[in-house]
Amino acid sequence: MKIVKIIVLVLLVAFVGIQFVPTERNQSDVVPKTDFMLVNDVPKEIENKLQVSCYDCHSNNTAYPWYNKIQPVAWFMEDHIKKGKEELNFNEWADYSDRRKKSKLKSIISQIKDDEMPLSSYTLIHKDASFSEDDKKKVITWLTQLKDN
Repeated sequence: MKIVKIIVLVLLVAFVGIQFVPTERNQSDVVPKTDFMLVNDVPKEIENKLQVSCYDCHSNNTAYPWYNKIQPVAWFMEDHIKKGKEELNFNEWADYSDRRKKSKLKSIISQIKDDEMPLSSYTLIHKDASFSEDDKKKVITWLTQLKDN
């Protein structure tokens, strides 16, 4: 029984200790002129859906929930956001070449269509980020028109 108490105490001290390890916050007060929404004439309904479903991980400004202050959750989120921005950053849209934009649009359409994005780990907590069938249809139709123009 004494060994169990020692293990629990060590785990508790480790858990408290990791709370002091900082994470990098993905927040900005500025929406750059290169942002997807500013560069394209995005209908309000589509804009709102993309903001809610995509921008937390694919932009330079994440709306952090309260549980982001708890490690190791913060590390998990920081990693997801970093990888998401490496793949696509809506704030840098105008800096992409036309070829890359078209490729990204194809990828976005495909991932929404196949329910790969937003991630299920994200929509588990952010229910409003999920795409209804109607949302999917509207967003995919608009993105397809943008890609083809």
